[in-house]
Amino acid sequence: MLYDLKTDLPLAAADRIIDAALAAGDGAGMLPLTVVVLDTGGHVIALKRQDGSGILRVDIATGKAWGALGMGIPSRTIRDRLGQRPAFQGALVGASQGRFVPVPGGVLVLDGDGKVIGAVGISGDTSEKDEYCAIQGIKAAGLAPAPAEPDEAWKDSGL
Repeated sequence: MLYDLKTDLPLAAADRIIDAALAAGDGAGMLPLTVVVLDTGGHVIALKRQDGSGILRVDIATGKAWGALGMGIPSRTIRDRLGQRPAFQGALVGASQGRFVPVPGGVLVLDGDGKVIGAVGISGDTSEKDEYCAIQGIKAAGLAPAPAEPDEAWKDSGL
């Protein structure tokens, strides 16, 4: 007998998130992006890296999403709260074995009840632009992102 494992964030939804996030980046003329979707255990559900996106981008995108899950808040909030606490940021990087990237681009995925069911991490352009694409991807999949809206100045962010 085979038992069905409960999946809160199925592969089909993860694929929709990624495809919509990449389309948002293309539509805004962004640099090549890498997008990862994690379940609540921090395991990869799906990942795509656009042509021209560097190999380190996978680890950065994963670290943004993993850090958001690990702290239970979006990575932009982590940056804002810990900006003046570099020693604590360093401790979190060590405690997470280097899987913690405290900059925008790690967005929590919420179900209809507001419960976290995963996270999206994006790397490739500015952190604010990465976050914008993650939010757009999650919304396109019919789910709710946290944060709900991108930074107001995401378009003006520059490398």
